[in-house]
Amino acid sequence: MKHSLVIMGVSGCGKSTLGAAVARAESALLVEGDAHHSAGNLEKMRNGVALTDADRAGWLDALALELRSPAEPVVLTCSALRAVYRQRLRQAAPGLRFVFLDITRDAALARVLARASTHFFSASLVDSQMATLESPVGEPHVLRVDASATFSQLLDQVTTWLHHQDLA
Repeated sequence: MKHSLVIMGVSGCGKSTLGAAVARAESALLVEGDAHHSAGNLEKMRNGVALTDADRAGWLDALALELRSPAEPVVLTCSALRAVYRQRLRQAAPGLRFVFLDITRDAALARVLARASTHFFSASLVDSQMATLESPVGEPHVLRVDASATFSQLLDQVTTWLHHQDLA
């Protein structure tokens, strides 16, 4: 893996699970985007309050720093819902790649509800995230995958694409 990679999508799409597997498969450092949210942002999300661009600014700054700092490429899990957020991350890491885990609203909601006892994100925010999402399809270095595919299919698609991208 020559370039850092962002595994992106709405809550419940499988970013953390796929990101950890891709990082292992590629011997890359994993950066869990959720770990960089402020206590205030976490509390808002726990209480079902959608984050604003202003709320996300410091979080995106922290993630950009993570992308800029390492000696080797990283796999970052991050919702990256809007094009301006992705552009901010691209500025920190030239050649940055994105894997967009595309999921339906109902599937995302079901997954978020299934993990409600172990995760901070309120299921009431799924609709907000779906409304905020600006598809990255058509942007440079983006792979769209169907989040409903099997885990092994997703991992195969991503690693095959990464190796093809590294040849380009």
